[in-house]
Amino acid sequence: MGTNTLPMEPGQVGEKDIDQQRRRFALEAMQLLERTGEEVTRARLAAELKMARARVEAIFPEEGDLFEAITAEWFAPKIAVMDAVMGSNLPPRRKMYEFFARRFTLLRKNFQDDPATFRLYVEMGERYFEYAQSYIDLGDHYLCELIAEAQADGHLAGMDVDYARSVINQMVLSYIQPYLIAMIGDRLSEDKLAHIVDAIFDGLDAKDGGARGTGKLHAA
Repeated sequence: MGTNTLPMEPGQVGEKDIDQQRRRFALEAMQLLERTGEEVTRARLAAELKMARARVEAIFPEEGDLFEAITAEWFAPKIAVMDAVMGSNLPPRRKMYEFFARRFTLLRKNFQDDPATFRLYVEMGERYFEYAQSYIDLGDHYLCELIAEAQADGHLAGMDVDYARSVINQMVLSYIQPYLIAMIGDRLSEDKLAHIVDAIFDGLDAKDGGARGTGKLHAA
């Protein structure tokens, strides 16, 4: 690992350079985390890189800044697949399937490659949820766009977009929630997900189909 890429004073370099250094340090921290199975502090990262702690703190003024950068790197591949799907010319049904399926297969591979590290990231995500919130919000924003495309194509008739987003998220939760992938991943499949998406497009609308009924639940 090189230790000469950081200047003594961040102000001597441009914002782009600092962003690159921030990303490099985050990736180093992730490699250390994966080797040791433990969270990485700024002090531990500085020791690993054999440099003064002040140089790491110049890039990450607060401990939370390091966790935020790690979160950004962990989400980056997931955002890349969402961006690719949203930029495609697929029809709405197929696009919604790919929107969830590509993230699912990526998360499943992450888990299968290193279950212990995957679970550690899940635990960190629960403790530092505020750093993940913006990425979750981005996924919801994209899903709302997909819902609007589906409605323009005649599906999800009469549904409020935000309400439809909430219902759909609940229907596909096990395919995009890392904790559930770690817990029941062997029971999840792209084929089952495709049936869920088909059910969304073929049956989800604002009408009351009668499931709620009009009377109280009675014991058999």
